[in-house]
Amino acid sequence: MYWLELAVKVHPDAVESVSELLSRYTSEGVVIEEPIELIDEGQEYRVLTGQPVHVRAYAPIDGKEEEVRQRIEEGLWHFASLGAHFVGKLETRTVNEEDWANAWKEFFHVTHIGKRLVIRPSWREYTPKPNEVVLTLDPGMAFGTGLHPTTRMCLEQLEEHVHPGMHVLDVGTGSGILSIDAALLGAESVYAIDNSSVAAESATANVALNGLSERVNVVLGLLDDAEATRMAGQYDLVVANIIAHVIGSIAPQLARVLVPGGLLIASGIIEARRPDAEGPLREAGLELVGQVMIEDWLALIWRKRG
Repeated sequence: MYWLELAVKVHPDAVESVSELLSRYTSEGVVIEEPIELIDEGQEYRVLTGQPVHVRAYAPIDGKEEEVRQRIEEGLWHFASLGAHFVGKLETRTVNEEDWANAWKEFFHVTHIGKRLVIRPSWREYTPKPNEVVLTLDPGMAFGTGLHPTTRMCLEQLEEHVHPGMHVLDVGTGSGILSIDAALLGAESVYAIDNSSVAAESATANVALNGLSERVNVVLGLLDDAEATRMAGQYDLVVANIIAHVIGSIAPQLARVLVPGGLLIASGIIEARRPDAEGPLREAGLELVGQVMIEDWLALIWRKRG
């Protein structure tokens, strides 16, 4: 299958807005590629904070791609005219899905997160140290490699809050990285949901790659009213690494599926857009009990009252 790649280089503070724009006109995932510097003979890396970030999205070559390109260019022009943060020119190219997947391999390295987690790309070798939890990942065309600050914060919070026997819901699972991590940390069951078919396929493959298909159930769908009513009060912990206004729009559903006293880890939130998520979550009956921050990105930890 062939795709139109739409790529924009932006200031870190503009990543969420540009990601939201691209996701509005594409349906198969947004990729956020932070600038890195390889160290330790290429086996490790460090993120170059404050440097421009590449945001990429993919639209199928189906006759509608030119309209998609034009609409995104118009949106980027409006962002640039505001002059708040650097937004570069839209760059496009046609890519074969297989070529895209192989191109990822050059830039994806073994990643250490938190105290124990190691993310190992499926094509790289790694010998774990005692007590390390190794998560094998092939991101495909879905967001979620562990490199972006929001994913990293969610992984760190899962390490802190997941306990054996928990039932976990992952909303917007992407590559499945957070669901797999929760299961490796001892969750009894994980329900992973995403409205992108590419993400669902990628997550399903990654779950199988880690031998967790019996404990992690990947579903293509939305956390709408009907789904939230069906799952009401079933989950000890919910993680939603999306974007602020989407989290706000499903705040009642996120609260409904939690058990009393259950936790929500909400991320994908840039500081300037915090009210878009925070207000609705408070109105839904959740209490803010913690937060972490990397650069301008936030992860908010909420508890359901009662």
